[in-house]
Amino acid sequence: MDVAIRERTLRFARPVEAAHGVLRERVVFEVDVTDAGGNVGCGEAAGLEAYDGVAAERVFDALRSYRRTLARHEPGGRRTMLDACRDADDLPQALASIDMAMWDLVGKRNGQPVCELLARSPARAIAVNASIAAEDPEEAAGAARAAVAAGYSTLKVKVGDARDRERVERIRAAVGAAPLLRLDANGAWTVEQAERAIAALAPFGLELVEEPVHGLEATRELRARVPARIAIDETAATPGALTASVADAVCLKVSRCGGIGGLLAAASLVRATGAEVYLASTYDGPRGIAAAVHAAAALAPMAACGLATLELFDEPPAELRARGGEIAVPDGPGLGVG
Repeated sequence: MDVAIRERTLRFARPVEAAHGVLRERVVFEVDVTDAGGNVGCGEAAGLEAYDGVAAERVFDALRSYRRTLARHEPGGRRTMLDACRDADDLPQALASIDMAMWDLVGKRNGQPVCELLARSPARAIAVNASIAAEDPEEAAGAARAAVAAGYSTLKVKVGDARDRERVERIRAAVGAAPLLRLDANGAWTVEQAERAIAALAPFGLELVEEPVHGLEATRELRARVPARIAIDETAATPGALTASVADAVCLKVSRCGGIGGLLAAASLVRATGAEVYLASTYDGPRGIAAAVHAAAALAPMAACGLATLELFDEPPAELRARGGEIAVPDGPGLGVG
């Protein structure tokens, strides 16, 4: 197997004020794996140091070790290529690219989209949420109104500051009762702060509150205190979190799970506890979003996913843009993207 690695810088159309800092660009690594027959499988490695602590240099080092490993790997043995790469460097954000490339290769060989390899009757479109990041309540209300006009039925609102109640109140007044409101605190609160904040915001009708606090014990304690549904995101990376039964829903990410296969396994563990699953991106590139969309199609139905992030970049690919609050699953062979 031959492995080619390309660094790609995706620039945001305007700076994104994420919970972990202001982002102006996003570095991802596009990985092409070529088999003996000349077929090429496409993958993507996308660590985000401010979010998951994995620097681009760390990802690149892992990818180079995979290239050396796969150059001498003999297909057909008991150990898969992914196993060999994991032995070389067990870094999920890098392993995801090899996993994606393998699924893409199989799909291209069979002439099938990846989602059809994963499920008998996959969804053809994935509901996605709009993200309302504006801090000013009037700006947030305007953004929410525009999102609903564009067809979104779920709005994800950043919270965790002194203007939360005013912001949520203005948004609800602007969009009416129908759209679902999902709050994301990125662990900004203590248990006591979260309890007070959720009590103040619950009257506006909440689908769920994502990552109100950090950690399994804090989440378990808060969930016992509040009537709102609680979801974990960053806390889902904690060992044992997927089966800990501390939340009503778990946000999974293809990069953090080590690819499509790891994400499906994680989803099975979460669902076995009775909790729901939905997917989101870490501002991934087109290949990462395509992989997540195919996985979501296999796991559907589920709550709206946070995958409508490519439109934040300067040159978003048309085939993966949200339309009417949905992203159509690519119907070409493999991942359906180059």
